[in-house]
Amino acid sequence: MPANAVDRLAARLSEVAGTPVELERPGDPAHGDYATNVALRIAPQRKQSPRELATELAERAQELEEIERAEVAGPGFLNVWVTTAWLAEALQEIGPEYGAGSASEQRQRIQVELISANPAGPLTVGSARNGAYGDSVARLLDYAGHDVEREYYFNDAGRQVDLFRASVEARRSGEEPPEGGYQGEYINELAALRVDPVEHMLEEIRREVADFRIQIDTWRHQGEIEKEVADVLPRLDTYEAEGTIWARTSAYGDDKDRPLVRSDDGSYLYFASDVAYVRDKLERGFDRAIYVLGADHHGYVGRLKAAAAMLGYDPERIEVLIYQLVHIVEGGQTKKISKRRGDVVFLHELLEKIGVDAARWYLVSRGHDQPLDIDVDLATERTPKNPVYYVQYAHARIAGILRNTEAGDADVAVPKQLEREERDLIKRLAEFPLIAAEAAERRAPHAVPIYAIRVADDFHRFYHEHRVVGSETEPFRLALVRATQHVIARALDLVGVEAPERM
Repeated sequence: MPANAVDRLAARLSEVAGTPVELERPGDPAHGDYATNVALRIAPQRKQSPRELATELAERAQELEEIERAEVAGPGFLNVWVTTAWLAEALQEIGPEYGAGSASEQRQRIQVELISANPAGPLTVGSARNGAYGDSVARLLDYAGHDVEREYYFNDAGRQVDLFRASVEARRSGEEPPEGGYQGEYINELAALRVDPVEHMLEEIRREVADFRIQIDTWRHQGEIEKEVADVLPRLDTYEAEGTIWARTSAYGDDKDRPLVRSDDGSYLYFASDVAYVRDKLERGFDRAIYVLGADHHGYVGRLKAAAAMLGYDPERIEVLIYQLVHIVEGGQTKKISKRRGDVVFLHELLEKIGVDAARWYLVSRGHDQPLDIDVDLATERTPKNPVYYVQYAHARIAGILRNTEAGDADVAVPKQLEREERDLIKRLAEFPLIAAEAAERRAPHAVPIYAIRVADDFHRFYHEHRVVGSETEPFRLALVRATQHVIARALDLVGVEAPERM
């Protein structure tokens, strides 16, 4: 049985049409509560004109108890208006876990690797986008019913880490960092601490990640993975050329072969650790390993899938999500970012300016494949122009309404007729299961804040036009605002933002 009212309505109309029906909400309420193009889609198979077929479907749809009326529009669209009873049923099923478990029949064990920055300094806003986006993907997958594990990979070995150590040591000796080394005030601060800079940064990063509301289940170190390389290499398709041992990844879908080992000294190159890490992930029993990587890692998609294939795994078990750059805009000026030069915006600096809620919201407010500008001035506004404030305020306003009211009965009397704003709000809330399911499936958490703004819009419009406490239909309207609170709170949680009771 379909899990929610909209799916059940679509299933009922599918029975009428004799083929699957997908429903959409028209932009104009005059075109119905829901619409479908099913007649346009199947008319050629039925050897009928779309309008003729849509007319037949409209007549049969009106016999359903859920449908108040059905009409044909344009070249053959079918528009339907649902009954008040259907809307009341949809409202009644909305609770704190509304929309959960959408993937319960395809439950997978999934690892999401979020953040793999080297510990050569505090986390930057770029790594923050990695963390916020990856964690929101993990939250959505978990809510859908998957078994999800979050992993942080410390790149704590190699040339960059060596340069970082050397830069700190140089400052301790009163000298300039080596060529290509790290600059900035944080290097001077580390030099003054007289601690191991890498170990210190590892602890700082753990704290920063926790402060950013990301729960890491496993922490992996590059040094641990490198110990597995020798055991992995014999399993690969390799050849030697130009003083290097190469992996023949081009035969497994990559755009070119990848270097593994220097022949002269036997030292491993980056791809050797990548292959060992692929095996490490999949041997732990994950059905799917999701990497969240920065914009400079586009080439990793093909090479990681090729690594899996060479090792005998299904390459589709590897998924690479690439996020684009983040720019911080303050006072109308974009800040340049370079950790080595020292002109860098760290995560803790961003949080000091705009807070965790705004940072989490803005870092997932746009698709990961698009560059992102965070306007610090807007993010700190406590006005409806700031979307995270606007949505949180809707939640706090509802909490205020409910704070001094008694819990309603399970069976709330349904008005004979609902106001337009009530209908619109219920239909918006009923969209949430599909929004959450599609956001999880498409790895697109930005759909959630977009949807949350629309819920807040519909709620504010309803509340502006209609009294709740003291109205003739108070129990029903209290049930409506309570359902709205559940949906807003869940939407905010899925992107790592708190739902305040007061503001």
